[in-house]
Amino acid sequence: MAVLYRLSQNKMEGSKAYGKWYAQAVMTGVVDTNALATIMQRNCTVKKADILAVITELIETMQDQLQDSKRVKLDGFGSFKIGIENEKGGALTAAEFSASKNVKGLHVLFLPEVKTDSTGMRQKTFITGCSVQEAPKNLVDTTKPKDGEGSGTSTGDNTQSGGSTDTGGDNQGGGSTIPGEGD
Repeated sequence: MAVLYRLSQNKMEGSKAYGKWYAQAVMTGVVDTNALATIMQRNCTVKKADILAVITELIETMQDQLQDSKRVKLDGFGSFKIGIENEKGGALTAAEFSASKNVKGLHVLFLPEVKTDSTGMRQKTFITGCSVQEAPKNLVDTTKPKDGEGSGTSTGDNTQSGGSTDTGGDNQGGGSTIPGEGD
């Protein structure tokens, strides 16, 4: 199996990487809990209904434990914890800090499990043995633009100004996919 990619050009003016091309992961679909349970039922002796019951309970239990300020570690998978997003600038002193004024929100952090191989190399378990391959239908138009036309890329390119413009990209909600940008 391989992770598919498409070419994406950095169009952020002023960026050191402006105009350069990068690989951007392409998602070909979504596998929801029901679909996972169906696949898992085919691969083991546990029934789909039992798998769905366990996953549903896992989600509820994880929510309770995370909200009780615990880290949840799923062996072979990774660990989750809740992080706090603070208002920019922070409080000048500890006495001036107030959760209602200084805490902007909460978010869930996920850290995939890492294994060390025989050479001492650390690798996340989800990508061990994974490769990349160009998507069969690349959304990049490599023809030169005619006078008065756009940049020569299709509407499926990543504009790097707020996220992917197609529904197949993995950069939903903003953020840079350019190495060294936005880190």
